[in-house]
Amino acid sequence: DYVLSFGERLSASIVCGCLRDLKLESQWFTGKEAGIVTDSDFGEARPLLNVTTHHLKQRIGPLLEKQIIPVVTGYIAATQDGVVTTLGRGGSDFTATLIGAALNVNEVWIWTDVDGMMTADPKIIPSAKLLSVLSYQEAAEMAIFGAKAMHPRALEPLMRENIPARIRNVFNPENSGTLIANTQTAEQSDVVKAIAIIKDVAMINISGAGMVGAPGSYAKIFEVLGKNGINIMMISTAVSEANISLIIRRNLLGRALSTLEIALLGTGFVSDVTAEDDVCVIAAMGANMKGTLGVASRIFTAIAQKGINIRMIAQGSSELNISFVVKERDGEAAVRAIHEDFKLDKASR
Repeated sequence: DYVLSFGERLSASIVCGCLRDLKLESQWFTGKEAGIVTDSDFGEARPLLNVTTHHLKQRIGPLLEKQIIPVVTGYIAATQDGVVTTLGRGGSDFTATLIGAALNVNEVWIWTDVDGMMTADPKIIPSAKLLSVLSYQEAAEMAIFGAKAMHPRALEPLMRENIPARIRNVFNPENSGTLIANTQTAEQSDVVKAIAIIKDVAMINISGAGMVGAPGSYAKIFEVLGKNGINIMMISTAVSEANISLIIRRNLLGRALSTLEIALLGTGFVSDVTAEDDVCVIAAMGANMKGTLGVASRIFTAIAQKGINIRMIAQGSSELNISFVVKERDGEAAVRAIHEDFKLDKASR
C-alpha cells in the first residue's frame, strides 16, 4: 500500500502547484496527514468513521476558514498506528465523501470519465440512458453491482449526514450528471431503474441430506470460506435445506473448492461440492420494485422468451434488486432482454 500511494502523492503536489501558479493559496495532504484512519485490511481498508470525522474537522476545516484550498490525496489513508493503507479500487470517491461529510458540505461532486449512472452498460446497450436522479439506496445497489461511476462504500458517510452527491464527467462538464440524494422523484412506472451484469464469477453448489435440519451446517460453510479470505457475493438455498448455492469471484474458485472439500466432505452432512465457472450475475434494480406485483414474473418471462435458462435466483427483503445467474454466454442477451422489456431506453430518466 505504501508503494501504491506514490501516484496520488505526486498528483496532489502537482495540483497544488498549479493552484499556486493561479495565485490561489493551497496546501496538499496525504489522506493520512488529513486524518483518514482505517482498519488494517490493506488494499481494501475500511475507514473508522468517528475518529476520521474528528480529525478531518480539526485539520481541514480551519484551512477553509482561512480561504486556503486543501488538496487531499484520494485512495490513501493510515491505520491508527500510522501505517499507510489504501481504500481499494475507486477509493478516491470514498475519500471525497468522507471529507464532505466531515465538513458538512452542501454537495459532493465526484468527477469521473462517464456522464453518471446509466440504465445499463453502454457497451452492451448503446441506447442506455443517463439516470438524472437516484436515491442513496439505488445508487448503493448499482455501485455494489459494479457501476463504474461510484465506489461501493462511498455513499456511507453522505447517507449519515443526508448530503447529496453528484456524478459528473470531466470530459463533458456541461452535463449535470446524476444526482444522488435522499429523494425519490421517479414515476411509479419506473419500476426497474437499471440493469447490471457481473462477470468473472463462479457458482459453487453444496449438497447433502445431512444438512437437513442440522443447526449450524450453513454457518460452517460460511466460516470455512471466511477464514480463508473468500467473500460470498450471493446465496441461494432450498427450503429442503439439502443444498445451497454460492457465488464468489472466479479467481478464488480453486482455493474455495479445495477448502470446502477438505473441511466438509466426510463429515456426514455434505456429500457433494461442485462448481461452474462459466456463469455471470444479472441484477435488475430500482426502489419502486418494492411492493410492486409481477416484477419478477416480467423479468423472468423476458429472459425465457430469449431462450435463456436461469441457474440461480436471489432477492433480499429490501426488494431493491432481483439478482439471478445465467451462463456467461447468455449474460449480455439477458441484459438486453430486460432493458428492452422495461423500455429503459425510451423515456427521459
